[in-house]
Amino acid sequence: MTRAISLHDLSKTYPKQPAPAVDRFSLEIPPGEFLVLLGPSGCGKSTVLRMIAGLEDISSGELLLDGEYANNLAPGDRRMAMVFQNFALYPSMTSRQNIGFPLRFEMPGEDQNPRVEETARILGIEEILDRYPGQLSGGERQRVAMGRAISRHPSVFLMDEPLSNLDAKLRSHLRAEIARLTRGMGVTTVYVTHDQAEAMSLGDRVAVMRGGVLQQVGSPRDTYHLPVNVFVAAFIGTPRINLLQATVLAPLGGGMWIDFGRQRLGLPEPLSLDHQMLRIQQGRDIIVGLRSEAVRIAAPSSAHAGEVVLSGIVEHVEYQGHECLVHLNTGAKPAVVPELEAPRLPAQRTRSAARRAAAGPGGLGKLARKAAGRFPGLLQEPDGAGAVKVLDPPPADRAEQPTGDLVVRTGPDIRVRPGDRVPLLVDLAHLYVFDNTGRRICPAPAEQPRLE
Repeated sequence: MTRAISLHDLSKTYPKQPAPAVDRFSLEIPPGEFLVLLGPSGCGKSTVLRMIAGLEDISSGELLLDGEYANNLAPGDRRMAMVFQNFALYPSMTSRQNIGFPLRFEMPGEDQNPRVEETARILGIEEILDRYPGQLSGGERQRVAMGRAISRHPSVFLMDEPLSNLDAKLRSHLRAEIARLTRGMGVTTVYVTHDQAEAMSLGDRVAVMRGGVLQQVGSPRDTYHLPVNVFVAAFIGTPRINLLQATVLAPLGGGMWIDFGRQRLGLPEPLSLDHQMLRIQQGRDIIVGLRSEAVRIAAPSSAHAGEVVLSGIVEHVEYQGHECLVHLNTGAKPAVVPELEAPRLPAQRTRSAARRAAAGPGGLGKLARKAAGRFPGLLQEPDGAGAVKVLDPPPADRAEQPTGDLVVRTGPDIRVRPGDRVPLLVDLAHLYVFDNTGRRICPAPAEQPRLE
């Protein structure tokens, strides 16, 4: 029997940490749903999963299983099965023994082999049942780990980044298997990942987290097309949404423009209801979001209704076989989402100063100095944890250069080269506007989701 999970203002705090790891997290998970907890590393998604499993104490709030209070329920009494990132198999046991291990406690004195073999057939691993984990590939080990969870016939599956240690091809294959298995069994599943491709392809709903706070919950389609804030918009989507800093110009009795600095995007009259909302942003800084498919390279004469004209200079073309990604400079300044961006070196820092700052004392410094000498096109900058990040060097004339960047998805037959100036047509129906707090104000959602 599958279970409903209710989380009411769930919080988790740790000693000596000023901010809670999870802050007032509320969510209803109906029976049989596949819910994905998505967010960057350290956002609290695994902590939520462990509180559901009973592996972490709940600092405040309520956990309800089928409507019954479960904060203090022992993990073994919750009828849940968990699949971990690192497989967590017993190396001295065969696959058969690993899969059957939890059945020792659930079926004492009974023959466990029929349940183990049934699980192996479901996963297609009958031929490896008598092998040890050291004799298996990463994908086979993860299947055995999943088999150990499936054999229990749990009411809830909890999966903590189960595919992150596998190569890309195997991840894609096992992703499809997980979707098939969980839907076939109809079991409630909570899946944690930082990979938005996994989240979009697996989840009935996606819950996006940031800094311990739930940002948005919705279907993959809604989180992509109707992000509630700039963080969700930037985190979901490949390539990442283009985010440009701009200002609204709306003089009395005149039209309305979005000013990017070197270019202006004029909004056609009469203004739509969404665009009328921008009048209150007159003179204020905003962030404009454009998905790569919302802009096309085409002459103004071929513009469709709802498209307006910009231009850009081609910086780079990524040929991907079935499509191209064209990187353009529009003269705008890109907006930065701190959690998703690597630190940038200030333009005034010299190459030698950057090397000295990266090098520091000790063995790591020696490696950094060697790398800087061998690859002079790269600069290193240490982060707060002591790791070294490799960054592109700023051009000497960065201050005079426009720093805007726009990525446009095109067909594979595009014929443009770096340095070409090309006309761009922007589809206003897919133009997102965020205020200076990061909230989306255009297009306006019919019902604004809860946002902390």
